[in-house]
Amino acid sequence: VAGASLAHSLGGEGRRVLCVERDLSTPDRIVGELLQPGGYLKLKELGLESCVEGIDAQKVYGYTMFKNGEVATMTYPLEGRSDDVAGRSFHNGRFVQKLRQAAMKVEGVELRQGTVKKLLNREGGDWKEGETVGGVSYTVGDVWDEKKQQVIPGPSVTKTVFAPLTIVCDGHFSSLRSKLSPQASPDHPSHFVGVILKGAPSDLLPNGSHGHVVLGDPSPVLFYPISSTEVRCLVDIPASVKMPSVAKGEMAKYVLEKIVPQVPEQLQPHLIKAVENGQFRSMPNKTMAAKPQRTPGAVMLGDAFNMRHPLTGGGMTVALNDIATFKSMLSPLPDFSDAALTGAKLDEFYRHRTRPALTINTLANALYAVFCSSGDTSMEEMRQACFEYLKLGGSYARGPIALLGGLDPNPLNLVSHFFSVALFGIGRLMVPLPTPERLFKGGNILAGACKIIFPIVKGEGFTRMFFPAWLRTRLGII
Repeated sequence: VAGASLAHSLGGEGRRVLCVERDLSTPDRIVGELLQPGGYLKLKELGLESCVEGIDAQKVYGYTMFKNGEVATMTYPLEGRSDDVAGRSFHNGRFVQKLRQAAMKVEGVELRQGTVKKLLNREGGDWKEGETVGGVSYTVGDVWDEKKQQVIPGPSVTKTVFAPLTIVCDGHFSSLRSKLSPQASPDHPSHFVGVILKGAPSDLLPNGSHGHVVLGDPSPVLFYPISSTEVRCLVDIPASVKMPSVAKGEMAKYVLEKIVPQVPEQLQPHLIKAVENGQFRSMPNKTMAAKPQRTPGAVMLGDAFNMRHPLTGGGMTVALNDIATFKSMLSPLPDFSDAALTGAKLDEFYRHRTRPALTINTLANALYAVFCSSGDTSMEEMRQACFEYLKLGGSYARGPIALLGGLDPNPLNLVSHFFSVALFGIGRLMVPLPTPERLFKGGNILAGACKIIFPIVKGEGFTRMFFPAWLRTRLGII
């Protein structure tokens, strides 16, 4: 998503762009299937809104949450916006191919299939820290034939290419991350295990135009449409739970015995049928705070640079926001040959990307921590308080869903709502009488909230989250 979108955006400014993709065939993934409305707005800003057309994408207008038989519904605050503005859910591969096709139509943009092996310095040798990145070497073997839509076998050949700016966006499993950001170390909080439920979303889901979140034990279960005839189910398996084996039948048993009884009755027979078909897919979930670091001649973007738990579907929104900001910051430069000037503009990019990105990151990681059940009774109170708070509707739901949907990038609003949930939970405990035991439990809720939010904010960077870009410029902080 990041590479093709960026190639289109830079090529549209008249720049020559080479995009080296490891595999140009249609991706088959179980993540990157939900684009929040804030992400769609960035897609429009980049002139790529047509990429969600013709792929059977489904409009999404909010979330419906379930907990112990109770329901809370939240709708994106889209009043005053054009009718096309909504979330979109789709097959990730179809969306990626549309982005690639859009990029290839731009004069000056070329997509090649190849595997980047290493960064090169300007002399063509292996790049070392402290040097300027001058390009990459990559291997070319099998070639994707766009017209025939098939792979054409070929011998493995190593090629080199040089440019004044190398942009690394090789994703979730980046092989170059450790070179450009040695401090960045992903955490692995859980896995998603995915299956597809066959049928029209309006028939399968309680609310066909919403994403669905079941606050189950031990962690959330997600349902959302990905076409007019399919619904994706993602079962979260926390790192604390041993990953059941698909081959041994343990995964099917886990979902049937542990998960199915917790989902709404309407969904149960469809989930059972999907499990019996046995088409399980899994994906490790990773979180990683951005560690901005100036590297002459190179910059990282996308999941190679910054990841958050995919519970809230915010990854593509962050990536598209970063690309729009990157394009805006570097547009004044006629080219990238002046390393010092380009580096200064990249610093500005880092400063201006932070508020929307860090708001989405913090919300995703904090919600996952809250929504996972634990043996801690105070945290269970926090979990229940969050559900009850959202169930109130009105401004109580509008604020959080605007943050989740990428429509409100203000981190202060995020922190305000997070602690409002904690105080709401404490208030629930004080009724009808604030006994010493309840006061103690209320203190534990507040302590638990701090224990969740403060490490996340610290990891993302307090100054990057709460200091405006102009102040960080004055202080020399990127």
